[in-house]
Amino acid sequence: MHHGVLSCGPDDALRDVAAIMANHRVHAVLIAERQGGRPLGLVSDLDVAAAAARGQDNVTAREAAGAEPVTVASDAPVQDAARLMSEHGVSHLVVVESASGYPAGVISTLDVAGIHGGR
Repeated sequence: MHHGVLSCGPDDALRDVAAIMANHRVHAVLIAERQGGRPLGLVSDLDVAAAAARGQDNVTAREAAGAEPVTVASDAPVQDAARLMSEHGVSHLVVVESASGYPAGVISTLDVAGIHGGR
């Protein structure tokens, strides 16, 4: 898991979210009403690419994001995260604190591969 979460507001321009990804070299940004707030969505690099392919220059983070974010508890085993990714066809999960539901980080398919490969 990557600790900490980069986030944006639901009405932020997708080009601004793409800039966050590029500047911080990440593949996903959490959508939340406020910094550290409960997750409303997750914009991935694939969402940015899909919007660019459709010529959508003026869309918001909320419009570009896929469905509701898939979450996994911070104390769940990595197998649970891998299963959720597979079942939902996503490459990133929001890791939430079990007690509060607030985001603690993001886990990606590359994180799972690194753990599975004995990194």
